[in-house]
Amino acid sequence: MTSKWKGISVPRLEKGSSELSTSGTSLVGYLDATFANLVDTFGPPNAEADEYKTDVEWHIMTPFGVATIYNYKDGKAYLGADGKLAKDIKDWHVGGHNKETYHFISELLVA
Repeated sequence: MTSKWKGISVPRLEKGSSELSTSGTSLVGYLDATFANLVDTFGPPNAEADEYKTDVEWHIMTPFGVATIYNYKDGKAYLGADGKLAKDIKDWHVGGHNKETYHFISELLVA
């Protein structure tokens, strides 16, 4: 499958950037990807995780609005010693204001 987004530049915004507001986002999909694949595609995590239910998080601007990618309740933050290290997580949540945000993110991973 070829992504129609192949070659598109995804803005890499700094932690705490005022350009990204995740207010009002909600779960729009799931990704099956390695941490390394996410880092290769989007750079290192660029958002502060809550350190309770999530360990790592990305905030990414898409043509359809802001997207968030994060682990949820499977890492060390939530499960302690029984939780996974970020590098071992493969199940990710995608948040956004619409499903198009999710489709954009998932297509970038297969590009």
